[in-house]
Formats: sequence, C-alpha cells, structure tokens
Amino acid sequence: MSFCDLALDCVTQLQPYVPGKPIEELERELGISNIVKLASNENPLGPSAKVLSSIENAAKEVTRYPDGNGFVLKAALAEKYNLDTAQITLGNGSNDVLECVARAFVTPADEVMFSQYAFAVYPLVTQAIGAKEVIAPARDYGHDLSAMSTLISERTKLIFIANPNNPTGTYLEANELEAFIAQVPETTLVVLDEAYVEYGEQQVNSIDWLEQYSNLIITRTFSKAYGLAGLRVGYALSHPEVADLLNRIRQPFNVNSIALAAATTALQDNDYIVKTTRSNDAGMKQLIAGFNELNLSYIPSKGNFITVDVQKNGDQVFTDLLQQGVIVRPVSNYGLPKHIRVSIGLQAENQRFLDALREVL
Repeated sequence: MSFCDLALDCVTQLQPYVPGKPIEELERELGISNIVKLASNENPLGPSAKVLSSIENAAKEVTRYPDGNGFVLKAALAEKYNLDTAQITLGNGSNDVLECVARAFVTPADEVMFSQYAFAVYPLVTQAIGAKEVIAPARDYGHDLSAMSTLISERTKLIFIANPNNPTGTYLEANELEAFIAQVPETTLVVLDEAYVEYGEQQVNSIDWLEQYSNLIITRTFSKAYGLAGLRVGYALSHPEVADLLNRIRQPFNVNSIALAAATTALQDNDYIVKTTRSNDAGMKQLIAGFNELNLSYIPSKGNFITVDVQKNGDQVFTDLLQQGVIVRPVSNYGLPKHIRVSIGLQAENQRFLDALREVL
C-alpha cells in the first residue's frame, strides 16, 4: 500500500516549499566555515538589546502556556495602527495567517489569483486546498493590476498581492493599488502581503483603507525588518468579522510566549527600525554599485533583497557561490532561470558576495 493513495490528490501533487539553505547544512556538506548567508531576507543586525532582554525574562516562564489570545501584543499593534484588537489575527509567521485565510474562505470550487513571479507560498496554499490558481502575467517583473482585473470572475474568492513583491522587489504606488482594490467585488478578498513594508518611506499607508474596504486583509511580519525570523511572528489586520473567522481556525497557542514578548518589545523599538533601514539602504547601494561594475542588470527593489540577472544558469551560479562559502537564493522555480536573489547583508558580507560573484562569473 502507498500512503499517497490515502492522501488527497491536491496534497500528493504539492512540491514542498524550499527554504534558504542553512549555514549548518553547508558546513556539513562542504566542511567549510566562515559562511555568509544572504538567502532568506533576514535582518543582518541581529536582535536589539531590548529584545534580547525581553526574551531572557520571558524564558523564565516557559513552563506555562502562552497567552493564546496574545492580548499584550494585540494591544500594542492596535495602539500603533489605531485599530481595534478585534481586527487582529496573530500567526506563526505571516505564512500562518496566509494559510488561515485560504482555509477559512476558499473551497476547491473557487479560484485564487496571484501574479507571475509572486511569493511561492501563494500557489502552495492554493494547491493544498484543491482550488484553481489563476496566474496573472507580470509587467516588468511586478504586478500588472490591469491584467489582474480582467481575470476576476464569479469564482475568484481570493487575490494575493505582495507589496513590495518577493522575489522581485517590485512595488505598486498607492493610487494604482487603491484603485484596483476599489473595483474588486466585495465577495472577493484581497490579501495585501506587506512583509517588507518597513523598508523605506515610499510605502503605501494601506491601513487607512481597512475602514473603507471590508474585503481587504493586510498581512505583516516580525521576521524581516524587526529581526525575529527565528521566532516566527506575523499578523493580519482586517475587518472584525474576518478576523473572528481567522481566529476560529488558527491553531491554539500558535505564537509562543517568548515570541510574543520579543515582538511586543520590537514593535516599540523605533531606534532599531531606523538603524535597520539605514543599513539596508547603504547595503542596497553597495550591491547595485557592484552589479554595475560587473555589467549585470538587476530588478530595482524596495525590499531588503535584490534580484540580479547573472547572464547564465542561475542554479549553477548558486552552486558555485556555495563553494565560495556564500549562500544566496536561486529563483529558477519562479521562472527566472538566469537570476539569483541576494539579501542585503552587512557591508563586509555584501563585499564577500560581490567578490565571490566576480570570481564565479
């Protein structure tokens, strides 16, 4: 007997999400040290002293279950964004709430729309529930909202939009994005995935739209700019009725007590965010200058990463860089076979990558 015969077809056909290669795995495989990881869009600064202190204090109570409702973190989020706590759903990373949205509202008879080159989790959650995916063709590697509008049908239950987009870093302006949301039928949910919203002053103030568009769901995370990727904390902001449904199906205690404490502290540490964005801006300029010297074209990015055309097989360049102790991200699975994505690191890490890239090319 094959257990695949017992499983749902939509599950057996899934290809699991492939994360960035861990440093420890490369050390085991190649026996090398002093590895630079620029693969997973992590904050290179490490957690702030305030966050480390809150983690230490919270660790003293790990024998207790966490607050299943996340009262303190929700209160901090509500105060920051001038919302009601009833509009907030906490998740084990924003991936968790993305899946909750699909599970709560989408059936196999429905369609889920997202853009070409969009985040890999969107097709994964769509396939996992057996729904039909509708992939809108990209424009300049980013979302073509006009094309997406023409693809909306009576079966379209959910639309994912990442702004900035991962892995391309492309960005939609506020007027264009709001105009699209305004013409989406009320029965179609729009998930605005803003995992990288903290990087740059150019970002849309989308939270103001929640009052007007009840079908809008905004997802954000503490994994990127806030530097808490290892603790897995994300959240959704939405209409209270939507949040109520999401909170019904999320797993109990889906955010642990240490993560709750760290996220609450991180949310209030504005100095850390300023330091993060300044470091990211400097690193972005450093990598762009390096690409220009190598005569490589890149996709302009509003995130903490940049995707570059290496003019040859990107998977091979990724493998060659591993031999140099540098981990980046191949993106052939996104339909970009000659590109790689590199996270913005510290100055020395960025230079290490550029030197290695020059050698392998």
